[in-house]
Amino acid sequence: MKQDFAARLVAWQKTHGRNSLPWQNTRDPYRVWLSEIMLQQTQVTTVLGYYARFLDRFPAVADLAAAQPDDVLALWSGLGYYSRARNLHRCAQDVVALHGGRFPQSAAVLQTLPGIGPSTAAAIASFCFAERVAILDGNVKRVLTRVLAFADDLALGKNEKRLWVVANNLLPRTNLPQNMPSYTQAVMDLGATICTSRKPQCLICPVQDMCQGFVQGAPETYPAKSKKLKRSVDHLSLLWAQRSDGAVWLQRRPASGIWGGLYCMPVFDSEAALLAFLPARSRSRIQHLPPFKHVLTHKDMHLSPLLAGFSASQKMPSSDGVMGNWFLSGEWQLLGLPAPVRKLLENEPDH
Repeated sequence: MKQDFAARLVAWQKTHGRNSLPWQNTRDPYRVWLSEIMLQQTQVTTVLGYYARFLDRFPAVADLAAAQPDDVLALWSGLGYYSRARNLHRCAQDVVALHGGRFPQSAAVLQTLPGIGPSTAAAIASFCFAERVAILDGNVKRVLTRVLAFADDLALGKNEKRLWVVANNLLPRTNLPQNMPSYTQAVMDLGATICTSRKPQCLICPVQDMCQGFVQGAPETYPAKSKKLKRSVDHLSLLWAQRSDGAVWLQRRPASGIWGGLYCMPVFDSEAALLAFLPARSRSRIQHLPPFKHVLTHKDMHLSPLLAGFSASQKMPSSDGVMGNWFLSGEWQLLGLPAPVRKLLENEPDH
């Protein structure tokens, strides 16, 4: 099965796989790496615009390495999972400082760089340098566990390691410069377009006759993973402090936690805490804005904005040592802001 499986996928990729995405058909590790990081937990349709804007602003890894952190976060704003942006910047700096501006050619060395895990490292090494190493992202896990009827719980690290061994055994062994990139793209595409989590299109799958999950009549039971992502709910109040000249008060969030490293309106656990923070003269000039829900992968955020007016000479109270500043419209638009905060500011209410 091993070589037949790889050969079928390589052949299928040529005629049925995805070949038009902007990060495909390239051996440039910078472009492949950028796309792989952006595609983590994010849909292709969302990534397309960000990918183009990043390459326009930072056409090479040295350009990204030389950028200011705030510029990187600003360009990433709205894409979510902001630790990816911070690691992206640090990784570019390490590639320049430690590797002379060239990405390492082996998955093992690539994994020593910030933000690059085993699967991302394998993707770069396979696509760009034809290294015989397997990726194991969500799409690939789904394909392989169904084909092999691999029923062990992937929530356990030891079982995922076993699957990784199997994945490596299925890789092509001949003509690696051509076959490794094609195979890697094929197994990703198969999971994304045919072997989907719900209602897989088994009738047009190129490896249907090899698939033990299909033979069993239950491909959707794979992969097995016992741990369910527990969603949480946050109820937060946002202070939209605005001066008479239109400037808004924004402060940088801590590096860890929600919206890490981004500029944001002051956040409070309750409206009472927000009102207690405000100076008395500003409490008389407040406007309750419609609350709204912002959905993240792991939690629902119920946000209640409160608009408070400040005079041009009025100072903002200290906030536990958190540094902030007043930003005019042309200034905050260039900052890295959480998506819901940017949306609020861009849809400024009538006063």
